[in-house]
Amino acid sequence: MDFGDILDAWDIQTAKVQRCKGRNGGASLKTDTMSAWLRANDIPDKDAVVEDSLEAAAERRRRLRAKRPDATLDLHGMTRDEAWIALETFFEDSQRWGLEKLLLVHGKGNHSEGEAVLKQAVQQFIENCPAAGESGQGNAALGGQGATWVILKT
Repeated sequence: MDFGDILDAWDIQTAKVQRCKGRNGGASLKTDTMSAWLRANDIPDKDAVVEDSLEAAAERRRRLRAKRPDATLDLHGMTRDEAWIALETFFEDSQRWGLEKLLLVHGKGNHSEGEAVLKQAVQQFIENCPAAGESGQGNAALGGQGATWVILKT
């Protein structure tokens, strides 16, 4: 028996058989030896696991974008430094409690001299916070341009 015969025997012994359409429209057999070998040796297919995890992550993002915030922090009337401290505490507590989505109400900046101080502080905090994931502007019901939602990383 030569090596080719051994490989042929192994293919037959471990092959996963699938029915598929042949060229002339009839059914033919197709073997997937890699899947069979992985299954026979109880080894997960890493490519399938990656695809599943990517789909799960995308579904989680869709769910969290549509979800109402779990908690809200209103920063109106605070200075930049007070807001920063409040944001640090709020994010730490939210992670500890297992929250997923937060709403930060900073206002539009109508009462600030020049630029919107709190809005800029919130954006800078989100950029520097390792717990902050995706963020976006609140819809009209949640404060519109005067609010920012944040999805916490897990």
